[in-house]
Amino acid sequence: MGTTIELTAADGHKLSAYLAEPKGKARGALVVVQEIFGVNKHMKEVTDGFAADGYLSICPAFFDRKERNFDHGYTQADIDAGRTIAMSLNWDNTMADVQAAIDRVKGAGKVGIVGYCWGGTTAWVAASRAKGLSCSAPFYGGGIGNMTDEKPNVPVMLHWGETDHAIPMEAVRKVEAAHPTQKSYVYPAGHGFTCDHRGSYHAESAKLSRSRSVEFFQKNIG
Repeated sequence: MGTTIELTAADGHKLSAYLAEPKGKARGALVVVQEIFGVNKHMKEVTDGFAADGYLSICPAFFDRKERNFDHGYTQADIDAGRTIAMSLNWDNTMADVQAAIDRVKGAGKVGIVGYCWGGTTAWVAASRAKGLSCSAPFYGGGIGNMTDEKPNVPVMLHWGETDHAIPMEAVRKVEAAHPTQKSYVYPAGHGFTCDHRGSYHAESAKLSRSRSVEFFQKNIG
């Protein structure tokens, strides 16, 4: 189990974050970026899981910019609420919050970032704009196809669902064509396939994408 801490971004904004520490010496650190549902039970479990892999892991509450303690489930109403907040954020503020998280955990060693859904797009943008990252692993980031002009400064491993209703394969191929040196994997699954709290969970794809990501982190972080 992790603990809730407070971060302060460069513009003075204060946001909460869930911090999970590994047993023993950390291999490095990971910034874990939430879906549109906030830092809910699932995201805390994901963060705890990476801590168990040996990484000091932090999951910032990015939606604190608009609504404190945003913690939702997966109904249509929850989706609508999350989308509304996500669409109201701007990348400058979000990157300031990412940077605050990186700066908080960088004492553990090299830092990577992993994100899901809206967090996948955030992890993609951070690969170009954040300072102090060593790698990025975006999962089904719906906005990435419209942000192919970003120029990642670190290795990226992208994960997509073949039947994702929100991300057509044309968008995936567009990203792959624009960034052919970055790793990109497509799984026989839909949106949110790594989340075992959702009907779209696909166990085989979740296991494979996670194992690939951990190997990627071990190579680029430690």
